[in-house]
Amino acid sequence: MSWISLEDEVRALLFAISNPDLSGPVNMTGPAPVTNAEFTTALGRALNRPTPLMLPGFAVRAALGEFADEVLLSGQRAIPAALEQTGFQFHHNTIGEALRYATARRDHA
Repeated sequence: MSWISLEDEVRALLFAISNPDLSGPVNMTGPAPVTNAEFTTALGRALNRPTPLMLPGFAVRAALGEFADEVLLSGQRAIPAALEQTGFQFHHNTIGEALRYATARRDHA
């Protein structure tokens, strides 16, 4: 599963617009794709909540057939090669960092 923090996505868009060395397709994703289980665990930690039990793939396949493999169980592990090759630096390099940042309480004065 590919992911990116909102902060890094905005920064990456501005970087892409202002960087003439960057051309062609640009994957706006975080630097480290994760599995659904890794995402669920990181989200539970960020929210200080228990991680729910994961439904095993064979059970999803039994219930949904081909749809499960085509839509739910397969994933694209896109990486931000163009961004990294042109010097973009992520503020949130892991899903844990991104989710902790996204769920942090902030005072907006």
